Amino acid sequence: ASLIDLLLSPRKSQIKLSRTMPEEMERGISYPVKITIRNISAYSFSFRLLDGLPQSFNRPFPFNGKVRNDSEINTVYETAASVRGEYVIKKLYFRYTSILGLWEKQITLEMQNKVKVIPDLTETKQYLENAQQFLMYEGTKIRKHQTGAGDFAKIRSYVIGDDPRKINWRQTAKLREVMTNEFEPEHGKHITILLDCGRMMGAELKKGNRLEKSLEAALTVAAAALQKGDYVAVIAFSKEIKAFVPPGKGMGHLQTILQSIYSLGVDAAESNYAAVFHYLETMQKKRSLILLFSDVRTFLHEEGALIYLKRIRQRHLFLMVGIEDETITKRIKEEPSTVEKAMIKSMAQQQILLKKKEKLKWEKQGLQLIEAREERLAAAAVSHYIDIMNRNLL
Repeated sequence: ASLIDLLLSPRKSQIKLSRTMPEEMERGISYPVKITIRNISAYSFSFRLLDGLPQSFNRPFPFNGKVRNDSEINTVYETAASVRGEYVIKKLYFRYTSILGLWEKQITLEMQNKVKVIPDLTETKQYLENAQQFLMYEGTKIRKHQTGAGDFAKIRSYVIGDDPRKINWRQTAKLREVMTNEFEPEHGKHITILLDCGRMMGAELKKGNRLEKSLEAALTVAAAALQKGDYVAVIAFSKEIKAFVPPGKGMGHLQTILQSIYSLGVDAAESNYAAVFHYLETMQKKRSLILLFSDVRTFLHEEGALIYLKRIRQRHLFLMVGIEDETITKRIKEEPSTVEKAMIKSMAQQQILLKKKEKLKWEKQGLQLIEAREERLAAAAVSHYIDIMNRNLL
């Protein structure tokens, strides 16, 4: 019976396998992977499938199924990657059993698929689809420049509340209707995004770490600036410069930025702010908005960076964006029902007071620092960028 069962099972050469999967995957989002199984023998079989995915991918295996004689089926499983980077998936492990199940054979196939795991672009896509709706819960409106300066946008009908000084008298006389000029902020401004990849950016949050959220927020700001016709440059650093993307404009430049920073990781070293500001002085000669994504508490205690920032402030506009420490906020809101909780609450309040004191010192030098919750980091960064453009501060 065993020999008959062996003879009635397909040979390995009669089974053809192939894998189809996306070349790019966003971190934390599920994607389908299709395995095509072709049986050219006269016998059906049952199979178990194990794909050679890296450990940072979801691995819903073993995957079971059945293939009839002289037929082809497509099996699909879902997987998601939790760590960014470039991966090469080399092997596919396939086991199939004979009709009676007395024999089981294994096939190990060498088939290479390269996959790039990039940051989650959900917020970037939401902004590009509907910028006003994305920012509305932050209370920020995308509005035209109100002083009459900037680029001319269009001529429209006059409504109550418009500045009478902007009435276009030529068009008013021609159309016999009061018409007004509408202006928008000037395009072609320079935005420089600094991404901190130092040790403190590895602090874990609800979803990912600080660097992951900063990358997503930085890409959203870059998309907003490029869509408005501004130039965007990116510098990633820790103890040394890790990546530099020269200024560019147009939505095609967003792909250049993405391919340069998608694989950035957190270093075990402290960030060297003085080195990156010195590098910035040499690389960015034109006036620009400097957006630094970093840990506010670490940055405030970096006295050496203040010397460089005083020089940078003379030419550039500086804004630092950080993520709120929800643990300290939670401790402050707790009721001091015991002596231990009262001590913890007092220490948390002391940390907040020290941070406010240091922030006030930096803000007196003309350097803006903001903090936002992790789920609102991208919206807060884009809101401040738009506010700066609307007020023509750059």
